[in-house]
Amino acid sequence: MSHPHSRNPANGQLIKEYPFISQNDCEAIVSRTATAQKVWRDTPIADRRDVLLQLAAALRERNEELALMATHEMGKPISQSRAEVNKCAQVCEWYAEHGPAVLAPQPTQVENNKAWQEFRPLGTILAVMPWNFPYWQILRGAAGMLLAGNTYLLKHAPNVMGCAFLMKDIFDKLDAPAGIFDVVNIDNNGVSSLIADPRIAAVAVTGSVRAGSAIAAQAGAALKKTVLELGGSDPFIVLADADLDEAVKAAVIGRYQNTGQVCMAAKRFIIEAEIAQQFEQKFTQAVANLSMGDPTLESTYLGPMARYDLRDELHHQVEKTLAEGARLVCGGEKVAGEGNYYAPTILADVKEGMTAFREEVFGPVATLTVARDAEHALELANNSEFGLAATVWTANSAVADSLTRQLETGAVFVNGYGASDPRVTIGGVKKSGYGRELNHFGLHEFCNIQTVWVDRR
Repeated sequence: MSHPHSRNPANGQLIKEYPFISQNDCEAIVSRTATAQKVWRDTPIADRRDVLLQLAAALRERNEELALMATHEMGKPISQSRAEVNKCAQVCEWYAEHGPAVLAPQPTQVENNKAWQEFRPLGTILAVMPWNFPYWQILRGAAGMLLAGNTYLLKHAPNVMGCAFLMKDIFDKLDAPAGIFDVVNIDNNGVSSLIADPRIAAVAVTGSVRAGSAIAAQAGAALKKTVLELGGSDPFIVLADADLDEAVKAAVIGRYQNTGQVCMAAKRFIIEAEIAQQFEQKFTQAVANLSMGDPTLESTYLGPMARYDLRDELHHQVEKTLAEGARLVCGGEKVAGEGNYYAPTILADVKEGMTAFREEVFGPVATLTVARDAEHALELANNSEFGLAATVWTANSAVADSLTRQLETGAVFVNGYGASDPRVTIGGVKKSGYGRELNHFGLHEFCNIQTVWVDRR
């Protein structure tokens, strides 16, 4: 495409075109954001906190408008869109309540208590964000960055620019310096230019391994910090002693929420042999009951995929995996007719080395792999170039503890399903990236942790 546009994935209709901004316009935005940062960093943290609370109130007030934009632009079912906006308000409120204490000077153990750590802002942060959670991806990082005194410059995914500009409109109406949050609608070359710009202090990226690797290389050349969340192929381990019915419920949500387009979604279901057949039967029945259709309807759980090219890529992965010997339990096809729908799919008998086992499968497709025992399940789970999150279902707490210690992931969920929450960090290892968002660890990621030592003689 020649320039970004948003197109309704439920019916293919063009919503709006968003031409790339000129170099002069980009320069003006960056200058405004950098200037605002100097004012914002000197704004008392109590006032920055109040701005976050204003933001939370505005998000709640405009929930329906924001939710409908996300539903129209990327196909998220409307009830899930509303929940996403509410979650964004919650992260702002959490940082407003807990962030000032996290950012307070921390004393160190030296003579006469004359040394401490200060948490200073880095400056303007460039954020390159994806489309799958068009508001949460922004605010789960921006809330902490802004509270710390940074300003936030968003380069959003091309198909959700309407969401980006709605968020900017909300920020523009807050009682805050103009430019603490802004949007640059630019191409990859524009991103490269901004990374090299001395007014950009650091870069936050959520996206593909290819995008993260390219941006990290450029930021490294400019000696700028990056935090990367690059998705994953999260294992969901179910051992023979697990509560099978509860595990199945969690498996359905963990895989098919947001039409399976979630970085932390359960993707590889690793089931102990003794219960593999039971799990497959119960899981298949539960998936068959999921409602797919118009994402503006309250009853819809599965909407269309966000883009046609993503559906084509997903279908290619399914076809390759079947050709490699997997068994099709259900789905496995593009839904005929209007819209970008893909049937909820389960692939069984998936082995190591198969396409859907090795690659991230970003859509409503689950894979089932049988493990001999817990040790084999761990081996299968760790046999991945990704390491974002994992899930373990077992009634044995000692086994859960042992697996948790050995799983090579940034998060482990025991007897639950993967989720992000401001109280805990999100981030991965291996090709899932590095650095953390949320919690106090995420808040400190974009701070200059400055040592102050007075009267050191």
